[in-house]
Amino acid sequence: MTPTFLLPATTSLHEAAQQLAAAFHFTVINQPPTTPSWFLYLTETRLELRDPTIAAGPVYVDFIDGTLGYRHRHGGGRNQPLAKAVGLKKGVCPTILDATAGLGRDAFVLAGLNCRVHMVERSPVATALLQDGLERARQNPQRSAFVAERLQLLHYDAQDWLGSELQRYDVIYLDPMYPHRHQSALVKKEMRLLRQLVGDDPDAHCLLQTALSHANQRVVVKRPQWAPTLGDSRPHFSIHSENTRFDVYLITPVTLPTVFLLSPSLKKEG
Repeated sequence: MTPTFLLPATTSLHEAAQQLAAAFHFTVINQPPTTPSWFLYLTETRLELRDPTIAAGPVYVDFIDGTLGYRHRHGGGRNQPLAKAVGLKKGVCPTILDATAGLGRDAFVLAGLNCRVHMVERSPVATALLQDGLERARQNPQRSAFVAERLQLLHYDAQDWLGSELQRYDVIYLDPMYPHRHQSALVKKEMRLLRQLVGDDPDAHCLLQTALSHANQRVVVKRPQWAPTLGDSRPHFSIHSENTRFDVYLITPVTLPTVFLLSPSLKKEG
């Protein structure tokens, strides 16, 4: 397995880099590597994922400013497709497990809509970036309480976590990596780098089946508009946005047969 390299920006960050490397099994280096081209870069302010072969800037998680900050303030509330897909209604905020957290964008949006979201991510690099973003948000006066109360991060394989966890969630949300059709589908630098790191999710159909057996109300799978449904299970319905759709699988409660008990006085004698 290719090691993940971690480069501290200054010598004063070496100890912090060693601690981070120990937690996620990274290799601390003193200069940018040649192979692979991407590496983690620890600065005084944040943890970044860099790749000199990609012209765009570094990838990092920012829950305060940028795209997520804007979407938190102007994201369309509960009328947006994601909110409808997970079943948000007035006075209803389901508990949600984001089983493929990635860089936490959708989890953050759902938390902004008053949902408590448990994020599970198996990639150590994505988890480290997400953890760094959460820690910086906790230090921000406008985000600290919000993040602490509504977002929880777990570095785990979602199938193993669901198999060992007794807690059930109202909604399990899946956004697996999917095979792309052509290079233009990878216009976002985050997607290009993440694909290099984690590849596609060939076991996503298995995760869907596990999720279906552990959700209380529904499982939601995010897919590109052109992509087929995940595995053999057919969704009950889909909610569409411009480039994305959300396939919704409703969990049908088991209805037990009604049993009528006769009182002793009505029981037939003999």
